[in-house]
Amino acid sequence: MPDRRPQLADAALAVVAQAGLKGLTHRAVDAAAAVAEGTTSNYFRNRAALVDAVVDRLEQLDVELLQSSSPAGPPANVGEVAEQVTGLIFALMEEHATLTRARLAMSLDRPESVTAGHFRLLAGLERTLAGLGIPDAPGRARDVADYCDGLLVHQLTARRAEHPDPASTAGAIRRLLAT
Repeated sequence: MPDRRPQLADAALAVVAQAGLKGLTHRAVDAAAAVAEGTTSNYFRNRAALVDAVVDRLEQLDVELLQSSSPAGPPANVGEVAEQVTGLIFALMEEHATLTRARLAMSLDRPESVTAGHFRLLAGLERTLAGLGIPDAPGRARDVADYCDGLLVHQLTARRAEHPDPASTAGAIRRLLAT
């Protein structure tokens, strides 16, 4: 019998993205995964284990997304940083919107579940900026992260009908990093 944990964790992410953490039930995951009722509870015995599976899968997918969106080698200048960050943000708004919605729902109900990923991303951006000689790399990294988080929240909620321009987004990031 194949291990259905990844399939069930992906379905659980979709449930959280659609219905929030309060909507996460074994039965809802069974339905989203199109598996027999009781399958999810066979793999994740209680709700805490199911929530942990969502957190773990979210973390795994975030790492994979970061690795796939970063070209070989660090960016050579602020313009390349802005382009890379913009590419990641647009991926999170568009093809990975479900992942982003799940992360936002988790961050509202269980903020500690997204803390490690946030600080890992922030530390990587700080190292990149410091390597480029950007003054106050930690502060600038936080500014960029805050801008990007705000953009994601607005685009997935209040501004769903708008289609932001990647060039404008990259320009805003370059301005935040200007020395």
